Amino acid sequence: MDAMILEAPGLALRPVELPDPQPGPGQVRVRVSACGVCRTDLHVVDGDLPHPRLPVIPGHEIVGRIDAVGPGVAASRVGERVGIPWLGHTCRACSYCSDGRENLCDRPGFTGYTLDGGYATATVADARYAFPLGDEGDDIALAPLLCAGLIGWRALSMAGAGRRLGLYGFGAAAHIIAQVARWQGRTVFAFTRPGDTASAAFARSLGAAWAGGSDEMPPEPLDAAILFAPVGSLVPAALKAVRKGGRVVCAGIHMSDIPAFPYSLLWEERQIVSVANLTRRDGVDFLAVAPQVGIVTKTTPYPLHEANRALDDLRAGRFDGAAVLVPPL
Repeated sequence: MDAMILEAPGLALRPVELPDPQPGPGQVRVRVSACGVCRTDLHVVDGDLPHPRLPVIPGHEIVGRIDAVGPGVAASRVGERVGIPWLGHTCRACSYCSDGRENLCDRPGFTGYTLDGGYATATVADARYAFPLGDEGDDIALAPLLCAGLIGWRALSMAGAGRRLGLYGFGAAAHIIAQVARWQGRTVFAFTRPGDTASAAFARSLGAAWAGGSDEMPPEPLDAAILFAPVGSLVPAALKAVRKGGRVVCAGIHMSDIPAFPYSLLWEERQIVSVANLTRRDGVDFLAVAPQVGIVTKTTPYPLHEANRALDDLRAGRFDGAAVLVPPL
């Protein structure tokens, strides 16, 4: 198989040819047809996340078809189109797994970080974390749902039922969750990089009632805000924007340091919460809702061998929506 491999943080990915991986017990092998490029991939490649398994093949927004199964997996799954997300394995034995919080597992495996991912023409995955996708929809369009969509969905659930929702950082996750929030009847306020009029216009095209810079205040107090941008200084800004009793949800796996801020911003029962990974229930629930919403993902495809360019473009904010790698046929 062809793959793009990370040998050390800070280095460019290197194209390699490897033997096809063989599925072990409880695993499936998937021929990759599309793999989204997520900001978490940037954190892995840039060394923001500690202790990756090296060398590693990044990528955790994977769409493809199962072409082989390991012992313990039904042969009938061969040919099934599946999606593989960030959380790729759990121990099923720790206290978190036992009480339904497998996203906090003590001994997890993460696709594209501690497990090989989808910047390749094939990958193996735990069959329990290979979500059936059916045959409707385009592979490239579906890929961003596997992390941007799933983490966005969990963040939206944690934001509560408030009607006025702020989204800080209008990238891959926000452009998906804005559509879900509008479908739910919420009013969306989009916060972009100051001066980024193109992203603001993109947000308004997806139904945002207001779009402006992250240094601006919304026209009315927010019930909740979700931070997709990994910028710690946005936490006090979002606290200032939410009403009494409002909630700020930090949705990224990595964020720059949060600066000191006056207690008055947190007072009156405002809350700051973080989102960690996802559960299989999140996947089942979101993938059931997505077709009802009619989510339209804005994608920029790149050939697999141009993964480094896709990462650079994501880092620089050169596209709206999501980048997706497409392996050669």
